[in-house]
Formats: sequence, C-alpha cells, structure tokens
Amino acid sequence: MEIEKHPLAPFLPAKAQLLMLGSFPPQKKRWSMDFYYPNLNNDMWRIFGVLFFNDKEHFLNSTRKAFVRERIIDFLNEKGIALFDTASSIRRLQDNASDKFLEVVEATDVAALLRQLPECKAIVTTGQKATDTLRQQFDVEEPRVGDYAEFVFEGRAMRLYRMPSSSRAYPLALDKKAAAYRIMYQDLQILE
Repeated sequence: MEIEKHPLAPFLPAKAQLLMLGSFPPQKKRWSMDFYYPNLNNDMWRIFGVLFFNDKEHFLNSTRKAFVRERIIDFLNEKGIALFDTASSIRRLQDNASDKFLEVVEATDVAALLRQLPECKAIVTTGQKATDTLRQQFDVEEPRVGDYAEFVFEGRAMRLYRMPSSSRAYPLALDKKAAAYRIMYQDLQILE
C-alpha cells in the first residue's frame, strides 16, 4: 500500500496562541482549495463562520463550490491560530478520508511545532485519531469531547482541548459542533 506524505506545510503564524491538529487531509481529488480542511463536506470553516461572523457560508466563494483560501489565511493570522495534523505520513486502508481507515506511518513531531510557537498555550485535536496520536507524544489525560486537560510542555502550562470532529460523517449537527468550539474559543479569549 502506498505511503502518503503530508501535502501541506504547517501553518504557523508567529503570534499563534492555539495549534489545531487534525489527523491527515483527505485525498486531493476531494479538495476545494489547497489548504487545511479543504473538503466541502467538512464543517470546520462553517463552524468558524458561525462563531466569528454569524454566517456559516462566510468562507465560501460566491458559487458555494469552494472555500476562499486567502480569506481563511487572513482570519487565522489575525486570530493567532496555527494548523497542522498529527500524522506526517499515512497509509489509506480504504479509498476515503475516514480516520478509521488511516494507518499512521509517521507521527508529526508536535513538540517541534510548539517550539516554533512560543505564545501557544493550547492544542486542539479534532477527532479521536488525532487525539490518540498526540497523546503518544505527551503525558496528558484524554479530555472528554468538548473539554480540556492541562499539561506542561517544557515548562509552559498548556491545555489539550478535544473537540468534535468537523467531518460531516461525525453525527453531530453544525450548531452543536459550533457550540462546543465556542466554549473553547471563549476560554482562550479568541472569541468574545
């Protein structure tokens, strides 16, 4: 089976306070843009739209067939949100993006990412595979979905938030996902 290397560089704004980690991008044939959470069937940018702009379609283009990468990047830079994934290379056991059919071949060195983000005070994982992969690198309890656990990284107090998956395959309505994310962004004072 083919080993896929991560197709994107980590997105690490200098002033990032939060590092969001998914598991691994879907296949490129499913992308609507060349960036994170590129699949139109993923709700992450809709969640951000609801929370910060009261409009689930805020990050969609006028045809509603693609996300607007530049608008997303400007937003993430302004809010101090970094993005990457917990796996740097994987094998797909089936022809889809489901975490249960991803075999992590090489985990991302999350500590190396955190060293590049001196103001980062929290990590959020968006799914069970991402949470499990991260916890293999850090001594941190697994938080319940929608909650966080505290840990220390190289003398820095950190929080690990475990949020619901933004995949449409995750059986939770958009407003319920957004409500869970709202609590986290308010805790971190990224959202008033």
